Amino acid sequence: MEIEIYADVVCPWCWIGKRRLEQALASYDGEVTVRFRPFQLDPTPVTEPKPLIEALGAKFGGRDKAEGMAAHVTQVAEGAGIDMRFDRAVAANTFEAHRLVRFATERGRAAELVERLYRAHFQDGIDVGSTDALVKLATEVGLDGTEAREYLESNLGRREVAADLSAAHQLGVSSVPTFVLAGKYAVTGAQEPETLLAALREVAEREAAA
Repeated sequence: MEIEIYADVVCPWCWIGKRRLEQALASYDGEVTVRFRPFQLDPTPVTEPKPLIEALGAKFGGRDKAEGMAAHVTQVAEGAGIDMRFDRAVAANTFEAHRLVRFATERGRAAELVERLYRAHFQDGIDVGSTDALVKLATEVGLDGTEAREYLESNLGRREVAADLSAAHQLGVSSVPTFVLAGKYAVTGAQEPETLLAALREVAEREAAA
């Protein structure tokens, strides 16, 4: 079964959802392939790095509200084994990060890179919109840094990622994470592992009976 994950690497619920899916797959007997699909929570250009809490405050009605949201998500993340540090996170446009994920997918390193991007953003305070930072992260997961830089500094993958982002909206993906199972069945949100496992088993049964 193919599992397509529509997500953004600066979305905390996407990281939680990814971790919960991994927990579900640990109890799932069937064979799966996971493919990461791009989605941007905010496609607005980020002209210079600034603290994420500051950016969220401007978007959601003040710093206090942003800090309250961050505290809630941090608590939920702990239950999934994730230590989120919103105090370190830097706001970033993720288009180039999605391009790098495409580059990594072609070389069999997508899962490692996506996980590293989440950690970079939510734990290390790295600007995942920076080409230099992205090249460094690519090398950390075993990709060729020179090749990664050449890719990012070219137009390679740009049109394809833009088309994928457009296709996500055309498919009706409006919130992330969204998991599409077997190309037909969508599960939205960072569902608990038990819910995801039940969905996997139900889809497998439906596909086997089709």
